[in-house]
Amino acid sequence: MKIVTFGGGTGLSILLRGLKNYTKDISAVVTVADNGGGSGVLREDLGMLPPGDMRNCIIALSDIEPIMIKLMQHRFSEGYLKGQSFGNLFIAAMYEIFGNYEHALKEIGSIFRLSGKVLPMTLQDAQLKAYLDNGDCILGETYIPEYVSKSNTKIDKISLVPNVCRPLEETIEDIKEADIIVLGPGSLYTSVMPNILVEGIPSLLTESKATVFYVCNLMTQPGETDNYNVLDHVNAIIKHSTKYMIDYVIVNDEKISEELIVNYKYQGAKQVLIDEEQIKELEEMNIKVICSNFIDIRKNYIRHNSDKIGQLLLNYVNEKNKKECFYGGI
Repeated sequence: MKIVTFGGGTGLSILLRGLKNYTKDISAVVTVADNGGGSGVLREDLGMLPPGDMRNCIIALSDIEPIMIKLMQHRFSEGYLKGQSFGNLFIAAMYEIFGNYEHALKEIGSIFRLSGKVLPMTLQDAQLKAYLDNGDCILGETYIPEYVSKSNTKIDKISLVPNVCRPLEETIEDIKEADIIVLGPGSLYTSVMPNILVEGIPSLLTESKATVFYVCNLMTQPGETDNYNVLDHVNAIIKHSTKYMIDYVIVNDEKISEELIVNYKYQGAKQVLIDEEQIKELEEMNIKVICSNFIDIRKNYIRHNSDKIGQLLLNYVNEKNKKECFYGGI
């Protein structure tokens, strides 16, 4: 099973941890539009792509000792390096040694024995720009959710700066060879969407022989998807791509208890819900909906059950192969 995933942040790295139990042929295409935190500092200082999301995905796909994982995630608490993670510095060092990202990431993949590979969505220095309902424009991934929340407005559309960002040739080839393509989960406008704004990606996904799944978020995100339901998430993706791109939406339909959700509500987040009317509308758009309990609770954090999603995708590929063999007379 060859899988290509698109996303960034915590959501994608959690999904990858489950997928690697079912296949060793994963290409994780990761957003590089981050301009905040330790990644933003390295980006500005060294002129490199922000490494934070790539670091998380490298760790998720790795086969290394727990102490090494702890080291890669270690964040300095004092001095000049305060707030910076060791993993970010490691990627920065590899980038300087090998002179380009593609070579550096291949070497990192070998060192960490990855179940696949991690690829940046583009090698260009890309920023995010958001166009809001009130007419304002905000430049910079870090500033968008905060500004939207304070302004009591909504994101209408986002774009990349520069407007034309090209994907890696390796990404293009992987899409053509994929059995499964997965969008998300992750912050809709700042993690998932930047990947499909890269030149030619929506067309490649639409034309690919692979089945395209979108893993919808469990919770809304303040400043990005306030009060969004599942249909709203899908329509936002279609608005930035094409209505023919997504084949299936993976949706959690298990109600989360108030006890678990209280901290999220305090931050302004709500559970993303699905109902029969949304399912009907999505099916009229030729998008099939897969509903189940996809929740995994760890240390009171609400996450996707990546193992269950991995099993679902494997079952889909196996069933598809059986049908192709049957109709092909094999």
